[in-house]
Amino acid sequence: MRGETSLNSDRCAREKFAPALREANVQAGVVSSELFDFANLLDLNPRLERALTDPSRPAKDKKALVDQLLDASGALPLTREILEDLAQRGWSKVDHIANAVEDLAVDATLYYADVKSVTATVAIELAKIHSAFLNMPQVRSRLSDTQVSADTRIKFLKQLLAGQRLNPLTIVLAEHATRDLRNRRFLSTLSWLINEISRHMGEQVVTVVSAVPLTRDQFSGIISAYSAKLGRPVHINSVVDPKVLGGLRIQFGAEVHDNTVVAQLQQLRRKVGVSA
Repeated sequence: MRGETSLNSDRCAREKFAPALREANVQAGVVSSELFDFANLLDLNPRLERALTDPSRPAKDKKALVDQLLDASGALPLTREILEDLAQRGWSKVDHIANAVEDLAVDATLYYADVKSVTATVAIELAKIHSAFLNMPQVRSRLSDTQVSADTRIKFLKQLLAGQRLNPLTIVLAEHATRDLRNRRFLSTLSWLINEISRHMGEQVVTVVSAVPLTRDQFSGIISAYSAKLGRPVHINSVVDPKVLGGLRIQFGAEVHDNTVVAQLQQLRRKVGVSA
């Protein structure tokens, strides 16, 4: 969990640069790529993280270090401005600055998706990838395996997705989820990205787990019911899991409504156990 100082620094930076990323138009895509690369650089260099987050080091020195790192890369001025800003903020732990760089990289990706009018499409496609791999433990394990190189994991992911007609930004985010594991599992990163897209779109994520894909009428009915219940637009993250047998498991936030066959059988077993 991030400390209060890091949370505040992350939030303030994202709020500060949201207008600039929105106005960057197609260049937001370049900014996102440059920020993802810098987050990866930080992950691979703990000494650099410490240098950029040392509270005893003058802010101008940390800004100069960022400039030195970027001078040879030809990074866009907005990328440089974002990284300079982050380097001069306070952080509860040294690795939290990489979290913030990643957050802003995702923000930039989503503003670029807005320009391309594909934001919702990317969310749906990421949810489909999540569902497809849910019951493939060996696949999930390989995509989260820190004992092999990131290039090996990405190559494996590309093999899995070969032939799928996915938006290029979907592939960018899916590859990021296995390239920069950052002490996470592949599927948990996909879930986080889906939530970030919904937050970006001003929607509440409602996760629906079912044994078979939802019908169009089910989608419409759930959206209508939960939009009214929550008082805001909702985005359905549909997860197909044959192990639930039937019924639906619906979760938003910490609240769960589970009327799947599996849940009903578990309740029945508990009742029989108590009565016995």
